[in-house]
Amino acid sequence: MKYLILSDIHGVYQNLVNILKAEEFDNLILLGDNLAHGPRNDIPEGYEPKKIIDLLNNLKNKIIAIRGNCDAEVDDMVFSFPLLNLAMLEIEGIKIYLTHGHIYNPSNNLNIDNGYVLFGHTHIKEITKIGNVTYINPGSVGIPKDGSASYIVIRDKELLIKDLQQNIIERIELCRN
Repeated sequence: MKYLILSDIHGVYQNLVNILKAEEFDNLILLGDNLAHGPRNDIPEGYEPKKIIDLLNNLKNKIIAIRGNCDAEVDDMVFSFPLLNLAMLEIEGIKIYLTHGHIYNPSNNLNIDNGYVLFGHTHIKEITKIGNVTYINPGSVGIPKDGSASYIVIRDKELLIKDLQQNIIERIELCRN
């Protein structure tokens, strides 16, 4: 099973298309802030949220989507899949929690004993270990604040953070803590 994990697309259609063309996947996980650019960000280059709606709705059977702080009630009306506040995957006995990051993050932990927490929100790639919990932020697809757009791929017990050219930025072997 291969998971493609994206965060903070913020309406940037072409980056999304490039990733979806480059990566085959069984499940697409969206960690929030899919359409709107938010009041603190300028309108990004390539901002085409209507095209993203159509593209993602065509993948609705493969999507697990988390609600971000820029996701509004209207997003629930245009998407054919639900936006969840929090979710959990289990891959070969390894628990992976999904959140946007504006509530649960390394500074305000999820109150779990072990596992992995995938979050976005900051638009900055990050790996932080606190006890037996590892917090991983893929960065941002649409408005990266650390120089390069990026995303995560999980296959089997391997987690890769990649840039838009599919270069591996970080590799983590997932394990039970």
